[in-house]
Amino acid sequence: MNLDVNDLKPQHFQKISDMVYRTAGINLKQGKEALVRARLMKRLRSLGIGRVEDYLDFLDSEQGGQEIARLIDVMTTNKTSFFREMDHFSFLRDTVLPELTQPRLRFWSAACSSGEEPYTLAVMLREHLAGVERRDVRILATDISRRMLDKARQAQYPKEAVEEQPAPQYRKYFTALSNGPPGSVQVAADARELVHLAYLNLMEPWPMRGRFHVIFCRNVMIYFDRPTQQELINRFWDVLEDGGYLFVGHSEGLSAIKHRFRYVRPAVYRK
Repeated sequence: MNLDVNDLKPQHFQKISDMVYRTAGINLKQGKEALVRARLMKRLRSLGIGRVEDYLDFLDSEQGGQEIARLIDVMTTNKTSFFREMDHFSFLRDTVLPELTQPRLRFWSAACSSGEEPYTLAVMLREHLAGVERRDVRILATDISRRMLDKARQAQYPKEAVEEQPAPQYRKYFTALSNGPPGSVQVAADARELVHLAYLNLMEPWPMRGRFHVIFCRNVMIYFDRPTQQELINRFWDVLEDGGYLFVGHSEGLSAIKHRFRYVRPAVYRK
């Protein structure tokens, strides 16, 4: 099957961009045509479809409903790592966790990708939250990519992904796999058991009923336009406990957004 890389016409790009924005809030701005083309061609190859026009017809068909979710999946960027932006976790360890004395605590990793962020959070809680084993502590980890959630459920990573841990005591939470891919490790059970993984499109209604003490939503809003960011920040406010903390990516400060949060430090806000 021959695919024409020039087959993505401006009207095709616009239709795909509108569909992705309407479904997931992701803003595929002008200038990203090359990225969209490369990822779209990969999807067409896997389906055995030769033309973008035919793929768009498939998306509009009755059988194409589930394909829209797969399209969103291939269009999202899933770059993450353990202990990413470590100063956030240092602040969590030194300032936030000592304040949390409640017997029931809830954390949310919104857009958890392949699981490195919530598992890092689980390690930090196991090591630094007083009495964690006697308290009701849970981490909700959600993402729009079912493919990434499957990876997170396996909790298996290349050894190189966890070699540069910031403290020696964290090593016990990553065990070498004897029957997995060579050179891979798995997150230990006592860290995994704190994490509940679930599919969630941030643009859709949220089923969670209780409030959270800490929300991590980092390096996600850079893909949203200003109105979508505004709406998302307001919704985070509504599901945070009074005094709760919101962590965003360091490139995602809220200075250009109207909000009710109190600035604490770069990329950290408090209700």
